[in-house]
Amino acid sequence: MSDVDSDSQRRAKSNGFLAKVHKFAYFSTFVYACIIALLATPYIQRHVIYQHAVRVPWGARFDLPEKYGLAPGKTSNLKLRTSDNITIGAWFVLAEPVYQARSAAASSVLDQPSLETMQQALQTHPTILYLHGQAATRAAPMRVQHYAAFSSRLGVNVLVIDYRGFGDSEGTPTEDGLTEDAKAAWHWLTENGAKPEDVLLVGHSLGTGVSSRLATWLAREDVKPRGVALLAPFTSLASVVETYDIGGFPILQPLQSFAFGRKLIKKLVRHEFNTLSVINDINVPLFIAHSQNDMDIPHAHSRTLLDILLDPLLPSAPVSLPATPDAILTSDDYATFIEVQKQRRVARSELVRKVEVPTFGTIEEFDGNAGKVVYVETFWGAHNNVGLQEGVQDILARTFGLGSHC
Repeated sequence: MSDVDSDSQRRAKSNGFLAKVHKFAYFSTFVYACIIALLATPYIQRHVIYQHAVRVPWGARFDLPEKYGLAPGKTSNLKLRTSDNITIGAWFVLAEPVYQARSAAASSVLDQPSLETMQQALQTHPTILYLHGQAATRAAPMRVQHYAAFSSRLGVNVLVIDYRGFGDSEGTPTEDGLTEDAKAAWHWLTENGAKPEDVLLVGHSLGTGVSSRLATWLAREDVKPRGVALLAPFTSLASVVETYDIGGFPILQPLQSFAFGRKLIKKLVRHEFNTLSVINDINVPLFIAHSQNDMDIPHAHSRTLLDILLDPLLPSAPVSLPATPDAILTSDDYATFIEVQKQRRVARSELVRKVEVPTFGTIEEFDGNAGKVVYVETFWGAHNNVGLQEGVQDILARTFGLGSHC
């Protein structure tokens, strides 16, 4: 075979390989564009964000809370009506002291608490309004563990709702809709005897966005609950979506490589839950807890929220870093910027009281504009169980005067 024939064969093989690579690239680009288009579709995006179709435990008997580990006669299954005429499901769990007193006085098997019993409990004990995260229902095992721990360890009543579209609740979830659900729960508590100062708002994950919206609505109404506790919060839903992955692949990462892609992501996300923009509007003491091993929402989100809360208390910065790489600070502006940053670091160290617990994590506390702010960063707890850490619960109790700290 001649050298010319060999070269021709090599070129043919090379061209064939390149053609396959091009086809694969075109196909991959087409599939990626289809996935982005699907995620931008309101129906698909709603299911991805809320995951309300994942109704764990499947076929739940919400009228039988005892099936999921709660004591007989301790929990009442409720139906609440929202302002836009949606019926949502809820559980009311009695504070352990109330339940034990009721159990000791009973001469027969306890039924679910009556409205009168719940009203008495609301008038005599603090209550946590618990707003859960995405997916599953109020009967999910790890959520039931939270109610049990809060009612027994903190000595509080717990009202937990399933948002519209979740569990046995009617409707379809939206950002405004979930806020209305939280308002309905608040109204039920206050209409049945709870004082605002006896109700602590506790949100987990997606529920932190709902809690923040409820808290800012209450602030506009000049109403002050006992406080707000955010477990594994995020700055905004758009920032969480930016790192969303499918099977370990960060599906939106390629879009973030250029400015247009980042703008497109923010434009396509229809549900904001922008806690970062409203957290300084909350008018009551605030508690934030996040674990370092949270693989769903990095604890950097909580750090950012903490920075925003601290910012008004620090020396103002007359000079900021340029927004674009092509802008350059003058030597005087740069010197001013460096000096102000030093002043801010010193002021922060004086404001924030920090305790490091080698076997647990870090506790930071300072006096904010609306009261005490406490941040707990744990080593453990991952995403779903940070609120089950007894150390977290103890600090929560001290912060808001619950349990033995009443």
